[in-house]
Amino acid sequence: MLTIGITGGIGSGKSTVCKIFGVLGIPVFQADIVARKLQNEDPHIKVSLIDLFGPEIYTEDGLLNRKKLATTIFNDRFLLDKVNNLIHPAVHQEFEKWKAQKTNHPYVLYEAAILFETGSSYIFDYTILVIADEKERIERVMKRDHFTLAAIIQRMQNQMKDTEKMKLSDFVIKNNDNQMIIPQIIKIDQILKSI
Repeated sequence: MLTIGITGGIGSGKSTVCKIFGVLGIPVFQADIVARKLQNEDPHIKVSLIDLFGPEIYTEDGLLNRKKLATTIFNDRFLLDKVNNLIHPAVHQEFEKWKAQKTNHPYVLYEAAILFETGSSYIFDYTILVIADEKERIERVMKRDHFTLAAIIQRMQNQMKDTEKMKLSDFVIKNNDNQMIIPQIIKIDQILKSI
C-alpha cells in the first residue's frame, strides 16, 4: 500500500480535494485535526506547551487557546519550530496506527498543511500539491475564517512558496475557480492505483 502526502497553502482547497479522494474510496488521514486533538488530550504535549508558553496557553476548560498560540508562534520562527518538533512526531505515530488498519486500500492520503516545511515529505511514496492563485486563496480564507488580510498574508509568509513546493511534488492539482479539479483528481487516482 502506498502512502501519499497531500498538502497545499492556506486557502488552496486541499480539504475539498481530499473529500473528493474520499468519495473515490481513498482513506484520508487529516494530520491537522489529529494535531489539534493531541494538543488538547496528550498529557506530554500539554505539559510541554505549558512549559513553553505558560498555563494561560490553555483555557479554563483545558483546551488549547489556539488563537493565542498562533499569534505567538507565527511571529517567532524558533517557537514555531519548537511546537512543530513537539507535535509532528506524535501525529506521525497516530498515522502509523491508523494506516495499519487500512491495508485493504491501494493507497492512503496524509493531509497536512505544512508537509514540506516540516521536512516530513520524504516519508511518503509520492506527494500531491494543491495550488490556487493567491487572490483566490485570500478570498476563500476571508470568507471561511473571517481573518483579516494582514493575518492571512502573515500565515502565507510562514508557508513555503508554491513555486518551491511544486519542485518537490510528484503531482500538482490546480484549484482555481475556473479550473475543474475532478478530472485532475481522477487522473492522479488512476495513476496511483496502477503503480
